[in-house]
Amino acid sequence: MEHPGTVTAVKPGFVTVQITSVSACASCQAHSKCGFAESKTKTLDIPTTDSELKVGDPVTVTIDHSRGLAATWWAYVLPAILLIAVIVGLSLTGLSELLVVLFTFATLGLYILILYLFRKKLDSKFTLTVSKC
Repeated sequence: MEHPGTVTAVKPGFVTVQITSVSACASCQAHSKCGFAESKTKTLDIPTTDSELKVGDPVTVTIDHSRGLAATWWAYVLPAILLIAVIVGLSLTGLSELLVVLFTFATLGLYILILYLFRKKLDSKFTLTVSKC
């Protein structure tokens, strides 16, 4: 997966790159009329050893496809499966809806805490690379 971007800052061992994330319908010819197209500007700090990069350089930010799928798994698929399992499992036990909701939020909070505690390990697995265009 690749995104074009622009270098906005250069630090020793890191570059800051600004990319614009565009929804799929933004490329549609009618996107200005329907109002559903959205784009967001994101700033990323990416480790690099390329000392030739300068502020304003156009670059390409890349993540390996399999690592991108793994990131999607951890960020979207696993939490959705976990929440559905908790809701269904607790609902079948006969608990009140309020308790089911509270336990579901507690499960989500615990999941986020676990991800936070292992953030350095996850960071090392999901590295981005930057290359000059």
